[in-house]
Amino acid sequence: MGTFDLSGIGMTSQRTRDRLVKRLADNGIDHDEVLTAVASVPRHIFIDEALAHRAYEDTALPIGHGQTISQPFIVALMTQSLLNRPRPRVLEVGTGSGYQTAVLASLPMLVEKVYTIERIDLLIERAQERLRAMRCGNVRFKHGDGYQGWPKESPFDGILVTAAPRSVPDALLDQLAMGGRMVVPVGDGSVQELKVYDRNRAGFDVETVEYVRFVPLLKGVR
Repeated sequence: MGTFDLSGIGMTSQRTRDRLVKRLADNGIDHDEVLTAVASVPRHIFIDEALAHRAYEDTALPIGHGQTISQPFIVALMTQSLLNRPRPRVLEVGTGSGYQTAVLASLPMLVEKVYTIERIDLLIERAQERLRAMRCGNVRFKHGDGYQGWPKESPFDGILVTAAPRSVPDALLDQLAMGGRMVVPVGDGSVQELKVYDRNRAGFDVETVEYVRFVPLLKGVR
């Protein structure tokens, strides 16, 4: 525990990562900084060693506890959708493996600080080890209920939710700064709508950008 190979060997090589990035670009990801971040983050350290050879496939993979590490295309799409402009303080709801956290933390010119919440204590402990190995010093972790957000640190310039609530929690909407943006999958079926909420003085502008598959956002902690 706590020792991760960041060098990239064999199936985790930079060339393999570059092929993934080309696939993302071919599929419509056109945010240069996001593509660079995906290329730089060693996805293989965020999954079990037995699945490391699949780390740079564009697919979701299990990480235990009924959770998954998201498909790289979805991570890139959500990050690109959030960062239409710099978002200095970003709240991530659902740390999971820590992969999405690492992508956000690798964009310091756009995201100065990432605040990330996870309800499963074993997942957040493992994510902290991985981010520490990457020397990501701009991330704060909280073991807590994502439905409640992080009131003490609000408001946030951006909120990214990595699991699907049936409807967007009011607490998260309340913690979005004026001019802030939230990216969240919404719905309780097998397919959800990936929505973008932009806060303005009249309320929120809402747009659906894609149809996606996420695990449900659950209440409580464990």
